[in-house]
Amino acid sequence: MKGWRILPDLFIEARLAMLANWGRSMLSMIGIAVGIAAVMTVDTVSTGGKAFVMQELETFGLKSVWVYRAQSNKDPHKRTRTGTGINNNDLIAVQGDCCPSVSLISPIVTPRGQAPIVQAGNRYSNAQVSGVNRDYLTINNDQLRIGRGLREIEIRNRRPVAMIGETVASDLFPGIANPLGRALRISGREYQVIGVLRAKSRDLLASIGSAGGDVNNRILVSYPLVQALNGSNDVNYIQAEASTVESAEAAASQLKGVLSRRYQGVFEYESGTLASYIRTTDNILGGVTIVGIIAASSALIVGAIGVAGIMSTAVAERTREIGIRAAIGAHRSHIMIQFIVESVLICLIGGLAGLAIGMLIGVVLNFFTGFPLFPGVLGVSIALCVSILVGLVAGYLPARRAAQMKPVDALRDS
Repeated sequence: MKGWRILPDLFIEARLAMLANWGRSMLSMIGIAVGIAAVMTVDTVSTGGKAFVMQELETFGLKSVWVYRAQSNKDPHKRTRTGTGINNNDLIAVQGDCCPSVSLISPIVTPRGQAPIVQAGNRYSNAQVSGVNRDYLTINNDQLRIGRGLREIEIRNRRPVAMIGETVASDLFPGIANPLGRALRISGREYQVIGVLRAKSRDLLASIGSAGGDVNNRILVSYPLVQALNGSNDVNYIQAEASTVESAEAAASQLKGVLSRRYQGVFEYESGTLASYIRTTDNILGGVTIVGIIAASSALIVGAIGVAGIMSTAVAERTREIGIRAAIGAHRSHIMIQFIVESVLICLIGGLAGLAIGMLIGVVLNFFTGFPLFPGVLGVSIALCVSILVGLVAGYLPARRAAQMKPVDALRDS
């Protein structure tokens, strides 16, 4: 038989050879399984870690863009002007066709001076109060557990209504599952609760000081109300949503360009995008993953050396068999392929076992940590391909030595 037709027979012979020396084959498989499991564990942790970080970054809105006045003045002779550098007229200007990469815009206005006193009855909260518009929830990827968002008429008429976070709800209205319609006071003025924001988690970002406080400890009201409290129509900063994640930098540039032209360079502006944080996350986790896989691959190299040694021993023990095959007309390529198939089969079975062990480790880590630690499709595919490649590399030299044996020499040495 020629070509691919001999492969089934070769696999049968490889299986019989493995069963004949099952102890030795098992040790070889264990070596490969440990190496693959180590690589899979690194890939699982990195993939799950990235998914966990992305879940927290999504709480900011993946297409978010922030534009604000730069407070540092590089020219010491330039007169510094007060103000935020953004007002209501600027909001109207940036919402035209001048910013094609921007889909939604919300002003963010915070109270001046000391933090406002927030209370309901005899209970108090240290919540962060922000003035926003109706598009803010979409831009910031916020959802409401109960209630509704701001209406345009409420914003326009400065109606005292508020959306509160879960921490605020528990502080001001403990034991009340539905605080809708209840009243709270901000700096002495009464507001009606119209919505409760669904809780967000930024535990990982908080642990490295990048969460910006408790995201659930906030109150959202219409921005004209906070401007009235401040006594000006200034906007602290703009939070916008780009049309795509890839166009976030372009959206930031367009917004800054419009503001700079309006003030003819009197104010300087800076921007931030979540896309930049995503790239940084990818770069850091990608680098850590590469280093981890390289380190874990040392176990795989040891396993490959073990398989190469086992195959060399198999060739030495089966010299007579090789000589008989060659004497009755077996092609050198068939003899070579036979040993390579045996090596690949050992590594493939070991690789599948390592894959199962790696997945089990991911499940155990997920159970104890709560992180979404599950291997990606790419990691599984790479693990299987690496198993086959290791089998080819480890079995090549012994198989080549077996194929080059002359029948007379092989029968004489056996």
